[in-house]
Amino acid sequence: MIKPLDYRDGVLYFLDQRRLPQEETYVPCRTDQEVAEAIRSMIVRGAPAIGIAAAFGMVLGARRLAARTSGELLAGLEGVAATLTATRPTARNLFWGVERMRACALRCRDRAVEDICRELEAEALRVWEEDIAGNRKIGQAGQKFLGDGSAVLTHCNAGALATGGYGTAIGVVRAAVEAGKKLVVYVDETRPFLQGSRLTAWELLKDGIPLRLITDSMAGHLMKRGVIQAVIVGADRIAANGDVANKIGTYMLAVLAKENGLPFYVAAPFSTIDLSVSSGEEIPIEERPAREVTHLAGEALAPEGVEVCNPAFDVTPAAYVTAMFTDRGAIFPPFAENLARAAGEKVD
Repeated sequence: MIKPLDYRDGVLYFLDQRRLPQEETYVPCRTDQEVAEAIRSMIVRGAPAIGIAAAFGMVLGARRLAARTSGELLAGLEGVAATLTATRPTARNLFWGVERMRACALRCRDRAVEDICRELEAEALRVWEEDIAGNRKIGQAGQKFLGDGSAVLTHCNAGALATGGYGTAIGVVRAAVEAGKKLVVYVDETRPFLQGSRLTAWELLKDGIPLRLITDSMAGHLMKRGVIQAVIVGADRIAANGDVANKIGTYMLAVLAKENGLPFYVAAPFSTIDLSVSSGEEIPIEERPAREVTHLAGEALAPEGVEVCNPAFDVTPAAYVTAMFTDRGAIFPPFAENLARAAGEKVD
């Protein structure tokens, strides 16, 4: 299985996703500041993977603080949490991972500093292990909805690289293939960071899963011609009403899918669902650097001085979503009611 990250001897290693597919290089992080920079600079990306990174960032931060008392440690961890959560505002799992680690530290506040650090490390490892197990549940929840012989369009990268391993949207594809189904995956480039052409295509080729790489602007044409039977994407945050924040361009695909009578599926761990946000209007949208649009591999694509708009995400209204595949099962409309119910009990 593709290993997007590793943790050995107190050091967190990330597969540098900026260098794929040309080079497979792991970047070591020894401090929480280095983890924060890895998240900010897209060395690691994808909401679940960012959540795991944040959990380990809290571990490395606790070690760096070298606190003498548990009170000092807990106070210092607030600064660590602030550094990590300032990196990328849209991804729900970033905040979820930090909150889970903060809760772990609070549960252990009456213990020695070294004991708390050990408990934090064990908790981060559990976050990672649970993510992989949850991805497999997502895959099983969703694969039954993909027909044998169908063509599936995906956007951005919601595979192993975006998670602890296995993937969410691509995890559904993997599960379908493991169940014996023959699929072909249409992978759009996903401008401007090219997560589709650089990352998803790389993953699928490694797994021997048939794919066709397309530009973002080809999707509507292929849907209209009947080439594609379903669209499946990941998510960075899902509001209580079912609105979905995901990589920019997702909303466009959802509208096209509805126009052409195709199912539009979202695959994400339940930790991506933010019930404190009533609708997508409340989800902060990250604005990325202009250079991501104006340059490619260091080469200018646009005239110098041009003004750039580069939102990293958009919001797809719940009305365009056919179903959500989560580690608590498949969830269907009405999402406001069913997401709330799933928060309290598992859905088959």
